[in-house]
This record gives sequence, C-alpha cells and structure tokens, in this order.
Amino acid sequence: MIKGMNAAIETPPAALPANPEAFPVLTKDQLEHAAVGNKVRTYGAGEVLIEPGQSPPGIFVVLEGQLEVTRQWDRSPTLITRLEAGQFTGECGTLIGHPTIARIVATKNGRAIFIERERLQSLVQNEPELSDVFMRTFLLRRAELFRRGLGDVLLLGSDHCAGTLRIREFLTRNSYPFWNIDLDREQDMEKLLRQFKVAMEDVPVLICRGVITLKNPSNQEIADCLGFNAGIVVSKPRDVIIVGAGPSGLGAAVYAASEGLDALILETTAPGGQAGSSSRIENYLGFPTGISGQELATRAHAQAQKFGAQVMVARRATRLNCERKPYAIDVDHGERIEARAIIIASGAEYRKLSVPGAVRFEGAGVYYSATPMERNLCHDEEVILVGGGNAAGQAAVFLAEKARHVHVLVRGEGLADSMSRYLIRRIEQHPRITLRARTQVVAVEGERHLEKVTWRDATGKDTTLPVRHLFVMAGAVPNTKWLEGCVVLDDKGFIKTGGDLTQEELISARWPLSRSPHLLETSLPSVFAVGDVRSGNLKRVASAVGEGSIAVAMVHRVLRE
Repeated sequence: MIKGMNAAIETPPAALPANPEAFPVLTKDQLEHAAVGNKVRTYGAGEVLIEPGQSPPGIFVVLEGQLEVTRQWDRSPTLITRLEAGQFTGECGTLIGHPTIARIVATKNGRAIFIERERLQSLVQNEPELSDVFMRTFLLRRAELFRRGLGDVLLLGSDHCAGTLRIREFLTRNSYPFWNIDLDREQDMEKLLRQFKVAMEDVPVLICRGVITLKNPSNQEIADCLGFNAGIVVSKPRDVIIVGAGPSGLGAAVYAASEGLDALILETTAPGGQAGSSSRIENYLGFPTGISGQELATRAHAQAQKFGAQVMVARRATRLNCERKPYAIDVDHGERIEARAIIIASGAEYRKLSVPGAVRFEGAGVYYSATPMERNLCHDEEVILVGGGNAAGQAAVFLAEKARHVHVLVRGEGLADSMSRYLIRRIEQHPRITLRARTQVVAVEGERHLEKVTWRDATGKDTTLPVRHLFVMAGAVPNTKWLEGCVVLDDKGFIKTGGDLTQEELISARWPLSRSPHLLETSLPSVFAVGDVRSGNLKRVASAVGEGSIAVAMVHRVLRE
C-alpha cells in the first residue's frame, strides 16, 4: 500500500449528460415539510460543505444560492451537477453513513435546510411523500454516478486478468461507481504505470480516493478502503443477525427492520446472491417485463437500509458459537457478534468444474456467473455454457445477444425437468443457441487464458473447439461448513428445518424445548434457515423472499418465548 501518492493523470471526461430525473426540485409544500424540525444554515460563496471521504453529516436542501457538486481527482475536478433552489444533496451512501464520493461547495451566498442523517433516516421511514422523493432520487443518483464512472476509485487492469474481473464485479455488484482503464488498450501503458509507481505484475491495481494504491486487493481490503462498513458497531448485540444478502436474506432484513427489530446482515461479496448476477428475472411477481438481478438486489438493499437494517459487506461468517445463548457469530475480520436470533441465508454456490486445470482459468475464461461484464467479453465469439437450470437458461439467452454462438451442455436428456418452459422455448427457437444433451466438458487448455475446450457426447465422441469463454452453472453446493456441529444437515449438506427434522434427529441434537421446531427453524432453537441453503428449497426468487418474511414472523414468536 502506498499512501500520499499524487499521480497526474487525465481525468475521464463527463461526456454523458446528467439524468434530469436524478435532480428534482421540491415543491413549496415539500420544502415547508422538509423544514419542520430542521435548522436553516447560511453559507458564503466558496465555502466547502462536504469533503470527499467525509462521513456525511446529512443533506442540504437549497433555499437560496447555488451548490456545486464535483468529483475530485488530483487537481482537476469533474463537475457532476449544480444544485439550485429547491434541489438537495445526497445519494444512497448518505443515508447509511458511507464516506462521500463528491465535494459540495457553495458557488454563491445562500441558505439551505440542513437535515441531519438521523433525522433523514426517520423521515424516509415515516414521511411517505418526502420518502418517495428522496429514496427515488438517491437510487437514481447512485445509478447516474455509476453510469458516468464518477467515483473516487480508479481500476488499472486487463480484461484477460482474473483479479481485474473479480474487482470489477465486486464494485459493480455493490453499485460503487469507478473509473476503469484497460491497460491492454492503452497506447502508452508504460507511462501510465510509471505515473502510479506500479509494474505490470502488480495488476490489477486499485487507486482508492486518489491517495492509496492497492495491488491486487482482496474484496475485504477494498471494502475497508472505501468505508463500506463505516459506522457499524460490532460489539452491540442484535435482535437478529442475517447471514447472507441474497433474496431470502434481504427479504428477512426488510421485514425485520420495518417491524422494529435491530437487524444486521453479513454478506461475503455483494447484495443479491446468485440471483444478483441474473441477466433478467421474468417470473417474479409484479415485473411483467422482467427485472435484472442487479436492479432487484439494489432496490431491496436500499429498502432494507431505509428501514434501518445494517449491512456488513465483504465479511464472511466463519463459525456459529452455538454452545450457549446469546448465540454469537465469528467473522473473518476477527469480530464476534452476538444475537438473540439468527437467520441463515448463506445460500449455495455453483459446483466447480471438475476438469483438470480448470481452476487456473477461473476468471480468465471460466466463469460462474453471466453479468453484462462477462457478456461484453464474448462479443462475436463462440461460448460454452454448462447447466440446465433457470439461471443457465437466462444466461444462455443473455449471452446469445452478443456471442456468435452459445453451446448449452447438459448431462441429462434435456431441459424439461429443470427449466421453466418459457426459457426452454427461447433456447429451442434461438438461432445462435444449440442444446447438446448428454454431453459434458472433459478438458480445457490454454496459457494465461482459456483457449480450447473439449466436450464428450453420449456416443463417446470428443469434440474440441477454440473457445475462450466457458460458463458453469451446474448444481449447487450449500454454504454450511461454518455451521459444523450446530445444526442438522441432510445428506447433501443442506440445512433441515421444521417438520423435515425427525424425532431421532432432534433427540440426537439435544433439542431442549417441549415444543417442536417452528416452520423454517433448525435443530437449534431461535436459529432459522431460508433460501438456497435450506433442504427442500424451491430455487425461486419469489419463494426465497417469502421464506425470509416467514422467518421474521417466527423470530418474533421465539423472542416472545
């Protein structure tokens, strides 16, 4: 890590126009409502109200004068917008206390209503009209910053580097705006590397807030540098800890926080889980034209935080301390967090490709998700996708929009048993998708990046293609290793709950209560399991969200016992 660096680099042009919907003007009635109980602050021209990296004290609603919002990089600020009377500062990070991305400075003498962050949180929870305006604006602004690359982070990397793709995915799925430079396309790459005092072997390199250089940082190091978990007190016991921020965990968080429970979510990577990487979810109630997993996760994440749930990102639960109450969870950062109840929503991961040499191509040709980032790498190329579930079907159709051809490989006779009919029809009718049943990958080849893939069909014939991109979405492994010795698992490692637990299993687990486990309750009282980690789960986003809400109802019940 190198601190105090001040490399001169040309800032990215703010060529994309700002979305006017992200900068609304409050009506007279809304301004009067916003002023109730809040102070009016005067400021002079040139006065800096908020500096980049500062924990935001709240938002300013302009009454008179003008505020200029800029992204600071080196000595060359990039204008984001100017705010006039009736407009206000803030975005998603403001609501939860994340360090600010931009500088806000007065360009004219004026006055503004200052709404402290605690008051802002109360307002968005209890005042429907202003809540709608603020929440919609905050979401649009974060999307606008991301779209225009107006963050305080610069990523130097390569599309052929697994570490670069990991960091890019981590920032993207956490909706954090960043500026990306692909060194493979830079005309004077060596000059750029010298400016930042790094070498090609250091790639990927993340320049955090313009002053800290991280060489191939872990997700946890990135989260710490950008203050993702700023303001979260781990020593404070919680009503409920939710492990995992997939649809079931986010659903539980929304219902828990909105019903007054002190809820904390632990998330290893980013909100959304496997569903967060889905290109389009079309069978989720209320979205007839579909919604991307990323957009659904972003909205649900903001909704949970609106009600006061806190989310720790890039933190992995390593052990459940289940010997005595209150239960506690050990986290890989060294913390131990206590809770009166626990909801396990740690999900499952796609099985790794069991082919010799496949591990070294992960992120460099072998992928376990199909987001816009991976799809863009496949432009006009042949790709292979392994898997026959709904996620695989969505990915195949999504990739076929850019790829020259998509070969879908499944071990079974076809897709009817594992995929929704509407996806099967699209695959069958798509001219650039070929389904290959009873076929599996047997070899992968390449130097630094995947170059060739060999599959074997039902007749035993091997076929080798010059394929650089292989997507694997076949089968799932539950994330339950950290629960060893605490709850009963089925023969595949998924958590058994409620009526699925036999009397013999409860006796063996020393179930201490006269009652039977509640719906979704594990063999450990006050500990629940929801979503893909639960034995017998339905592998549907809607059912996962429903399980999260049901688990919270059961938490209320056990907390009253």
